[in-house]
Amino acid sequence: MAALPVSKPGRKKRFVGQVLRLAGPYWHCERRVKVRGATLLLLLLTMAQVALSVWGNYWNRALYDALEQHSVRGVLIQVAVFAVILASSLVVTAAHLMVKRWLQIDWRAWLTEQLVGSWMGEARHYRLLFAEGEHDNPDQRIAEDIRIATESAIGLGHSLTFSLLTLGLFIDILWSISGSIDVPGTSLHIPGYMVPLAFLYATLGSAFGWVFGRPLVKTTNALQTAEATFRFGLSRAREHTESIALLRGEPRERAGSTLRFRQVIHDWNRQSLAYMGLISFGTVYGGLLPVLPILIAAPQYILGAMSLGALMQSAQAFQQLTSSLSWPVDSIGEIARCRASADRVLSLYEDMQQLDANGQVADRKKIILEQSELPRLVIEDLCIAEPSGRILIENLSVDIPRGEKVLIAGDPAVTGSLFKVIGGLWPWGSGRVRLPGDGEMLFIAQHCFLPEGTLRAAVSYPLPPDTFDDAALLHALECVGLERLAQRLDEEDNWEQALPPRAQQQLGFARVVLQQPAWVFMEEATDAFDPEGEQHIFEMLCRELPNTSLLNISFHPGLKELHTRTLTLNRIAETKILFGVRRESNGFH
Repeated sequence: MAALPVSKPGRKKRFVGQVLRLAGPYWHCERRVKVRGATLLLLLLTMAQVALSVWGNYWNRALYDALEQHSVRGVLIQVAVFAVILASSLVVTAAHLMVKRWLQIDWRAWLTEQLVGSWMGEARHYRLLFAEGEHDNPDQRIAEDIRIATESAIGLGHSLTFSLLTLGLFIDILWSISGSIDVPGTSLHIPGYMVPLAFLYATLGSAFGWVFGRPLVKTTNALQTAEATFRFGLSRAREHTESIALLRGEPRERAGSTLRFRQVIHDWNRQSLAYMGLISFGTVYGGLLPVLPILIAAPQYILGAMSLGALMQSAQAFQQLTSSLSWPVDSIGEIARCRASADRVLSLYEDMQQLDANGQVADRKKIILEQSELPRLVIEDLCIAEPSGRILIENLSVDIPRGEKVLIAGDPAVTGSLFKVIGGLWPWGSGRVRLPGDGEMLFIAQHCFLPEGTLRAAVSYPLPPDTFDDAALLHALECVGLERLAQRLDEEDNWEQALPPRAQQQLGFARVVLQQPAWVFMEEATDAFDPEGEQHIFEMLCRELPNTSLLNISFHPGLKELHTRTLTLNRIAETKILFGVRRESNGFH
């Protein structure tokens, strides 16, 4: 996959640079032939739109000249010409819309694929929780900000190209039509006088527009952040609805939601004030635009130096020219949205890149996780630290051969971190972990993740639902005591809400039976069971997977008899910072 370029620290982020950093890799991606072809076609269609606009300008002159001459034949000819222009505009506009929208959705799809791939790769979605930087609500950045950035960037690119082409063509038209004027009382002779007036009008409009519009950049970014935070709070409450209901936490959640929405209202009002200033100015600016060129060209028409058709053509050309020159003012709101979203997308990507560079734990060693060819798990001189650097345990060395059933007990912070170290989620610390190379490893967390969809998909996760036949699924459910669910394999539901905690943990063990891994790592995976249920599960695992190694993190004292040995891991007694203090104590017993 192509990588997005990373900006240098301290470099001021500019809008054009942000867009180019998002567009450059897409322009050179694996489907670049289609992308470049569609971009060229979009440019050609934009040129066709400008050509039709110029044709319409000349048609406008011909129509008014025919009306001034009271020529019925001339008017009818112009009606026929207008029909051709209208039909051509319809075709070009429709084709342009389809090509533009294809580019927008294709760019969005490619960029989403890159960000999702990076976010879900190498457990970055988990490690990002401990990283510094501006990457709050990554799901919203991927789902919403990529959409805004790609749609707005292509829309702005099209309108800018259209404005530049229009500017070049209508300068020539207005210059030739408006003629020249002598300034009364002086010898000053100004050829094409309406052109500099159009530039002056558009320059003043742009200057005042930027003054009124600059607050939009800051307020739009703040509002998008507040909206994302509000949505995240609601989705988090939905995910933990049962716990909130049992704890009667609705007032607290309602208060939190109200507080977050008040921030949305605050930022909305700030943006409204920014919009009010810009729109008020735009109303005055736009209201003068149709009238001003007619008033400017009226003396030429009154003196007979200009026909009615030329007067109307010059007025329309003046409007086209000033509209092109006013592109920055007209687009400032969209630029603000695009810039804010592009910045949020790039911030997320850069922070994930920083994770890979180990920037969050700079100048510190990290735990080395490597694959071994031996049928054993080897931990050598392992030191586990918190992300802040505080050491949890050190000098841990363990050798676990294939087939052992090991109970791991002790301090939950240490055992939980060890579980994440072996799973490749916890890099903070030092030492080496050699993973066994004799088969698949399966990790069973305390809370079994059950995706929405059919029960078949939930039991087969993370493998595709059609990986196992009905007989294998039924056998797995019977082994864990959930044969009653066999009739619901193709039923869709939110299984995390539909099933009690024990049944959810039973489904986790059903996955073990189905996948037959060589190594199983469990973290409090039976805490919802009673002692009899735990014994049944472990006896079943020993029966169904006799050669599988089991590493079980649990704090139930009655489980010792079901394992071949026990490791007790305790936190070190004194506070130590990684690489900052001399170490003496050993936390491994």
